Amino acid sequence: MSGIGYTLPAIVAVLAVCALELALLHTGLFRRPAYWLSMLIVLGFQVPVDGWLTKRHAAIVIYRESQTSGVRFPFDIPVEDFLFGFALVTAVLLLWEHQRG
Repeated sequence: MSGIGYTLPAIVAVLAVCALELALLHTGLFRRPAYWLSMLIVLGFQVPVDGWLTKRHAAIVIYRESQTSGVRFPFDIPVEDFLFGFALVTAVLLLWEHQRG
């Protein structure tokens, strides 16, 4: 099945992190402008670096196309990278906020 190898885990990671916040942690992180600003900052660094790593004409990181959705934007970046990035950064921030109590 196309996309199951990388796409499905990326979607599950996003859903799991959102469920963690909404069902268990209740930090209110998603309501804070500072969180969304931090996500924009992450994207500001992720796009050029990930774009350089995944550019099709000279890729350093190569994805098996049958394991992704095939959607790449911008600069040939697989959209799944953004899902995993969101899940990773959000999980860290959620756990940080939660431990601050």
